[in-house]
Order: sequence, then C-alpha cells, then structure tokens
Amino acid sequence: MKAISQDALGGPEVLRMVEVDKPVPGPTEVLVRVEAAGLNPTDWKTRASGGVLRLAPPFVLGWDVSGVVEDSGVGQALYKPGDEVFGMLRYPQGHGAFAEYVTAPSRHFVRKPRAVDHVHAAAIPLAGLTAWQALVDVAGLRAGQRVLIHAAAGGVGHLAVQIAKARGAHVIGTAGAAKHDFLRGLGADELVDYREQDFAEVVRDVDVVLETIGGDYGPRSLRTMRPGGTIVSLAISLLDPGLHARAQELGIRSEAILVEPDHGAMRALAALVDAGALRPEVAAAMPLADAAKAHELGETNRTTGKIVLTVPH
Repeated sequence: MKAISQDALGGPEVLRMVEVDKPVPGPTEVLVRVEAAGLNPTDWKTRASGGVLRLAPPFVLGWDVSGVVEDSGVGQALYKPGDEVFGMLRYPQGHGAFAEYVTAPSRHFVRKPRAVDHVHAAAIPLAGLTAWQALVDVAGLRAGQRVLIHAAAGGVGHLAVQIAKARGAHVIGTAGAAKHDFLRGLGADELVDYREQDFAEVVRDVDVVLETIGGDYGPRSLRTMRPGGTIVSLAISLLDPGLHARAQELGIRSEAILVEPDHGAMRALAALVDAGALRPEVAAAMPLADAAKAHELGETNRTTGKIVLTVPH
C-alpha cells in the first residue's frame, strides 16, 4: 500500500510516498481503508524532531482517521466490512494514518457522523478529543461558567468553543481580529485580539482556561481566573515550570494533559456533529501525495480550523 514516510528528521521536504506492507488486524482490531486523515501540529513537530517519543525514522505520521472498515481481527464485534468509522490512533505511539490502510483497536473508532463527509470527519478526532478531555473530563466545565480558550480559531480551539457552548458556558476566545466573525458564528461570546490587547488586562472572573500555546500564556492566564478555577495546558513541552506553584498559591488547579483514545468521548463528539452543535472547519483538503505542501501550510500557524489529507484508492 502507499504511505507517506520519511528517512530523516527535518523539514517538509523529508516526506515522501513509499510502498509498505498492508497491515493485518490483530485480536479485537479493525482494518480501516483510510479515506481522509487529519493533520495536527504534533505531525510537523514529530516530523522535525521525533516528537514526544523521540521517534527515529523511518515512520509514517498521522493520528486522525476517517474511513471504511475492510476486515477484522478475532473477537471484534462492533463493526462489519463496509461500516464508515472515524477515530484517533493511540497517541503518541499509534501513528500511521497517512496511508491507504490502518489497523487499531475497534474501540478507538466510532461510526462516522451522518452529517459530515470523510474529510470533515477526519478533522475531528485528535483535536476534538483534546478539547473534550480538557474541558469536560479534567475541568468539569458546567453551564454558566466562564471559559477562556486561547488560539480559539485553531484546530483544537474552534472545536473547544463549540463544545463549551454546547455545555452552556460563556466563551471568551483569543484570536486575530480577522477570525472574530468566524468565531462569533461558532457561538463565542467575547473575543480578544491578542495583537492589539493583552488578554490578561481585559478578561476577568474566568472559571476554566484552555491553554494551547505555552510560554507566558499560562502565567498570564492566572491573572484572569477566579480562585477555585482550573487551567488545563496542552503545550506540555512548553509548560512554564513555575505555573503549578503559582496556581496553587492562588487557589487554582493546574493540569497538563496528553490526548488519548476514548470511545465514549468520540461517541459524544459524533452526537454533537449530528445534532448540528459541532462543525469542523477545514482550511484545506489536499491529496496524500501533497503531504509536504500540507505540512508547509500548517507550519504557517495561520490556518483556521484543520488541514486534511484525502486518500485516493
């Protein structure tokens, strides 16, 4: 089968199309014919540096999958050949979505929402699970609470805005002014143009912060929060080592997470999509052969929503 691989760490130019063996599903696994695969910042960071696991090439990147079940291993009873599914390969060790086929445990997938095609479904899993696990599982976001979402128009951010609104929260987002209309369309209640204003000077009484950027964003976010609030950081490699101590002094809970497969959360995300409460924004859909160009676009950090690779068969 065809896949996008690399023989060295480096820039987008290291990515190339190769022929590799088609995987065989093991016990309780499914073989999925990939129709579309989403990109995330972790893809270009892993390509360049080896990522969280310090992977050594060659390897095939990609964690987001939308496709069609083709075969099953022994003991798998959820899906039959022809079923349309979407999900996330185990992060970070389960990479391999930038290929014609993948295998993974059946419960890492759920049935694709009827309301979207494979391209839009592939834009959801890693970013959607990250937002859900941060806001719902860790922070316990409730109706009426105030949530601050950084990089609100990004892959995680724009889904987090919608998840928070679906839970009845008051949503404040940071984003460039050009993206404010888009975010208002998703339900954001307040928006701060980080280029023109210091969010720490204008935002107050926040219960939950979703911190997606790193650097000084965590410490500055503490100034916006109420005692008893929760700040969840996704930028573990950039996490300020003093953030936790400073948060404790203020009576604020500080957590840092890595996303993980979650069958129940994926079903919840699919239900929101079919209910019209969650719509992924696709900035660009590009063929698998253009993976290097997709990485170049992603690394500009200027896209709204997600980039997706389509996989012809």
